[in-house]
Amino acid sequence: MPTDDLGADVPLTGPGRRVVSLVPSLTEALATSAPERLVGATDWCTHPADLAVDRVRGTKNPDLAAVHALAPDLVVANQEENRELDVRRLRDAGVNVWVTRIETVEQALDSMSRLFGTALGLADPPWLVEARDLWSTPAVPRLRVAVPIWRDPWMVVGSPTYTDDLLARAGLSNVLADGDGRYPTVTPDAIDAAGADVVLLPDEPYVFTADDGPEALATPTRLVSGRLLTWYGPAMVEAHALLTGLSR
Repeated sequence: MPTDDLGADVPLTGPGRRVVSLVPSLTEALATSAPERLVGATDWCTHPADLAVDRVRGTKNPDLAAVHALAPDLVVANQEENRELDVRRLRDAGVNVWVTRIETVEQALDSMSRLFGTALGLADPPWLVEARDLWSTPAVPRLRVAVPIWRDPWMVVGSPTYTDDLLARAGLSNVLADGDGRYPTVTPDAIDAAGADVVLLPDEPYVFTADDGPEALATPTRLVSGRLLTWYGPAMVEAHALLTGLSR
């Protein structure tokens, strides 16, 4: 019997053909490479832009009745983004749930390869092959960065997280990686004191704007796509070009 990233049995009787995704990045991966399999997604699943499937509310509060109504033979979820309670309730109701766990680039690549190969019975899609090639060789460290994900209170990317590993492989040293927890709460003064060459301000989950940097920080800032920093899937190809091309 196949097992997901957490080692849980997923009693599939064949490749998943009616899939509901509770994870935006996995939704994009499925919609890009196996659109005929995807029947439902969350309201936060915004890529690809023309995605036309039934919606099942949010990642933290999925409408389980709406999920059941779609009669999926597989629901895909993520340990960090989705609640264990919702996964358990779906499984208790007889729904197959495949949970991913992704904290590094290598885990992302391997997890998606297993999802496509084991759960869906498909070969690695072209973007996954390209992403594996692009990220196979870590870049030489060249730039020190900090990455806030929220303000009021300010929170930043720590470790172990997918984003921290992605930055490191692109040659960007996360100066706040050793903070308390995976997403430490800090002050603007602490961000400035950490010695970053540049602070990367993503547009999700908090929508940072050009006013957020100069208004709060003395360190130079740059707006970047949050999708490229946090979404594993086709975004990994775009992320490599963005992050390896960053300079002061």
